[in-house]
Amino acid sequence: MTTLLITHPASLRHQTPPGHPERPDRLRAVEAALEDERFAALIREDAGQATLEQVALCHPRDFAEAILAASPESGLVQIDSDTLMSPGTVDAVLHGVGGAIQAVDEVMTGRVSNAFSALRPPGHHAETARAMGFCFFNSAAIAARHAQRRHGAGRVAVIDWDVHHGNGTQEIFWDDPSVLYASTHEMPLFPGTGAASERGEHGTIVNAPLRAGDGSDVFREALEVGILPRVAAFEPDLIIISAGFDAHWRDPLANINLKEPDFAWATQKLMEIADRSCGGRIVSILEGGYDLEGLARSTAAHVTALMRG
Repeated sequence: MTTLLITHPASLRHQTPPGHPERPDRLRAVEAALEDERFAALIREDAGQATLEQVALCHPRDFAEAILAASPESGLVQIDSDTLMSPGTVDAVLHGVGGAIQAVDEVMTGRVSNAFSALRPPGHHAETARAMGFCFFNSAAIAARHAQRRHGAGRVAVIDWDVHHGNGTQEIFWDDPSVLYASTHEMPLFPGTGAASERGEHGTIVNAPLRAGDGSDVFREALEVGILPRVAAFEPDLIIISAGFDAHWRDPLANINLKEPDFAWATQKLMEIADRSCGGRIVSILEGGYDLEGLARSTAAHVTALMRG
């Protein structure tokens, strides 16, 4: 099993105010965890930078250009109450999208079995023409579209276990029968979407909301009963994971009590489906996770599972 890790120092140049949870130290914690000797077999690459044409797979070009034009020469620019731009943000965002696209290219061409793109800021809250929730462009959604347009993937499944619902990914694929979007998340919680009744125009949206205080048993049941059978029946040509680790019990932004083995278990379950349906092809993209220790340990468990196959 060959696993690719994609990173880039541009991710560290997206700055946020003191005390903001989506901070460069998140990536430093992830990178430090993955320097352990047990990850020596990882193939490591720097992310390329996405083009506007690639961003436009999911976002109108005028919206994308407006985001790029908002970049400040110094200081911070506020996009919404918790989404801010610094002079290094555009570079970080375009490398984030570029890393997700690069992961798809490497997996779909068979160079590697699976890939983990460890970049920031996250993307799953970004809607078609709206940046929000720390997110500017939706890397997971763009990666899915790229797999379809560039590599001929007929069906793509996006599984999102970030503790916050990926409203952006849901909105982008709401009326698209070729993409299955499935999510576990705490509810009620930001952004307020993700009820089980939200199923999309073609029944390809699958939401399994969790309640504050839920832990491993409820999470695993939600996957085993509500999500994994749907993913298996969909028979995707590629599985994309929106891998947020803020459902960890240590995370300050939510109240779900997962532990590292839960993320490893979920990874293994999705790999079993990928082995049956699409030659093991999985692309994982980092989303949230705001306690540095919980994020580092959970990421290590996730990547360890990817490497073991």
